[in-house]
This record gives sequence, structure tokens and C-alpha cells, in this order.
Amino acid sequence: MSMRIDELEFSKVISEDLIQLDLKATSKIEVIEELTNLLYVNGFISDEEGFIKDVMYRENEGVTGLEKGIAIPHGKSAYVLKTSIAIGRTKKQIEWESMDGNPINIIILFAVKDTDKTTTHIKLLQKVAVLLSDEEKIEQFQILQTKEEILHLLSRNL
Repeated sequence: MSMRIDELEFSKVISEDLIQLDLKATSKIEVIEELTNLLYVNGFISDEEGFIKDVMYRENEGVTGLEKGIAIPHGKSAYVLKTSIAIGRTKKQIEWESMDGNPINIIILFAVKDTDKTTTHIKLLQKVAVLLSDEEKIEQFQILQTKEEILHLLSRNL
């Protein structure tokens, strides 16, 4: 059975509206607040404060910083209306607990609906994890200039 996520499924979970390549944030909480706001204004979550609490609760359970400047915080939350992913990149390196001990500047925030505990979000997490284990893809993430390029990179590989 193929794990490929089709275009339709992909476009439901991520769109240009949920990508911000120039986050103003200078701390972990600011990053999460900024990306949460993107999710909120685009109708993916119902309550910013509640969702942030759920994300921070998950943050306390384990390291979400991977290697090479990428973090994948996630909130499985009753405040999520539609499972989705918000992507941000910061100019400044952000202090974050990470596997390689380095700060991060690319953040992929998963917002997972309580009822989507299994299929879609597990598939997405696996796909993103595989994508982020590819050094070449990570390098591309760091240098791509537009939201379209980021979407293209993801849709080709998820």
C-alpha cells in the first residue's frame, strides 16, 4: 500500500495562507503564537489561547526540534477545526530543544483535530519526518524564496 498523500488531501492540509517565510518571532513561544495566529485567521482553529496551551503541553513531553534548524511542534487539540500544517521561517535563530543541540529557524506546526488521532495526521507526520531526514530537502527549505516554491517542494515529496 502506497503512503503517498494525494494532491487533494495535501491541498486540504497546507496552503500558501499557512506559510510565513519571514516570521518576526525571536523566541519559541512567539514562533508558536505567530503560526497559531495564521491558523486562526484562516479558520483552522477556533481558539488561539487554547491551542497554544495544547501545543506547549506537548512541547513539555518531548523534544520537537530535529536537526539542521527544523522543529515540528504539534498540538492535538479540541480547538482544531481542520487538521493542517503551518510553516514558518525566521531570520533569527531561535533557541529550541533540538536533537543536535542547535537553534532552529524553520518551524512546521501541526494542528491536529482531536478526532484525527490516527490516519491523516500519522501519515502526514511520517511523510514530513521522511522529508526532513533528507539533507538536500532541508537545504532547499532554507533557501527557497517564495511560498509557491515551498508548496511545490512539499507537494512533490509528500
